[in-house]
Amino acid sequence: MTTTTGLPVTLTDAARALREGSVTSADLTRAALAAADRLDAATGTYLHRFDEYALATAERADRELAAGRDRGPLHGIPFGVKDILAMAEGPTTAQSLVLDRRWGEGRDAPAVARLKAAGAVITGKTSTMEFACGMPDTTKPFPVPRNPWDTATWPGGSSSGTGTGVAGGLFLAGLGTDTAGSIRIPAAFCGVTGLMPTFGRVPKSGCVPLGYSLDHIGPLARSARDCASVLEVLAGPDASDPDCVDAPFTAPALTGDLTGVRVGLVREHHFPEGSDPAAAPAFEAAAAVLTERGATVVGTTLPYWSEMITADMVTMSCEALAYHRTDLAERWGDYFSSTRATVALGALVSGADYVQAQRVRRVAQDALARLFQEVDVIACPTVSVGAPAYESVVDAEGRLDVDTLFRFIHTPYWDSVGNPVIALPMGFTAAGLPLSLQLAGPAFGEAVLLRAADAFQQSTDWHLRLPAGAAPYPG
Repeated sequence: MTTTTGLPVTLTDAARALREGSVTSADLTRAALAAADRLDAATGTYLHRFDEYALATAERADRELAAGRDRGPLHGIPFGVKDILAMAEGPTTAQSLVLDRRWGEGRDAPAVARLKAAGAVITGKTSTMEFACGMPDTTKPFPVPRNPWDTATWPGGSSSGTGTGVAGGLFLAGLGTDTAGSIRIPAAFCGVTGLMPTFGRVPKSGCVPLGYSLDHIGPLARSARDCASVLEVLAGPDASDPDCVDAPFTAPALTGDLTGVRVGLVREHHFPEGSDPAAAPAFEAAAAVLTERGATVVGTTLPYWSEMITADMVTMSCEALAYHRTDLAERWGDYFSSTRATVALGALVSGADYVQAQRVRRVAQDALARLFQEVDVIACPTVSVGAPAYESVVDAEGRLDVDTLFRFIHTPYWDSVGNPVIALPMGFTAAGLPLSLQLAGPAFGEAVLLRAADAFQQSTDWHLRLPAGAAPYPG
């Protein structure tokens, strides 16, 4: 798809246009940088921009493609990278005053190194919640990321800048991380597609940790097909990450045909009181699309639902405290207030509680594996509301109203079990804010997951809808 500017909207279309010669990487990159000049003050997408580096990389990509050296579908594509991943060209701050600016200095995280080797054009480091868990704090010298669909609303986190950058056209794809939903929440609220791969599929070394046993690195982009191309580059073992397994990924044939695919539809727990009136009808319409594509759709429930949400929060706070304990004691005031609240919670959890949480996670993983013998894909909403207004999710001191917010966000379960999940747009609220569908697969089952997501997107155009003023790709 292209727009009135003639520039492609998706990574997949841009890759095709580059090879057809109808656009150059320098064209794409200049347009992306111009979009940042126009929009970044409003969206708070970037912490660091690498304009000169990006243009030089784009020009090199054009020379290589012209000479017949093709590094694959990411070659020449503008990307953003969440600023908790090390990159040699600039500092890693984790959007915090606390992190030593020498952390990761002069080196690339394996995921970033793989993007570079594939020829991606990295335009900058994108904003996040502090250490991937603290809500924006206006008393600190960092941008407040805002949703391109309505800048009064939260774009989701913690991969906020990557979500706003893809939605606003500041780059075609980007890297995020996910510990309780931090890829999928901004994908949902910003109306783009976000893939959390299986835990261990992508090396997480070179990433400032939040939850050692929960953290995932994955892509945000316009489409499932785009995410498949990025995952092919990111996946595979690396000696620096003992949790990363030898599981490279090859994208499946994306034919749009779901004949023989069994989809389990989850409604329980996902439409609490206060959900947006458009959420349930959009979900049922999405299920109908999967059926039209040939899938067999049946109702199902998720085992240990509440236990896995609790386990995610217990595990995350304890593992975060293990990383932050010394700094938290010595530099309490330098942390965002909501970060302090999340991390300090780990001090209230006993060692026995932590161990029990890990035992229950394993029980739930086994139960879920048995469920995936009955279905191939599980479908549920990512969120059951549109992007909330900032004042509804944080108080004057920046404290996050976790209990209220996460009643309507349905992501932490999947981090506890570690299965792959993709979030993709499925409609809009009456206020014009995106709604999102989650599709989950068995461990290392990204192939069937992406087949289903792509089939849905072949029948719908929600993922191609752009916020008003998004540039350089105006709708």
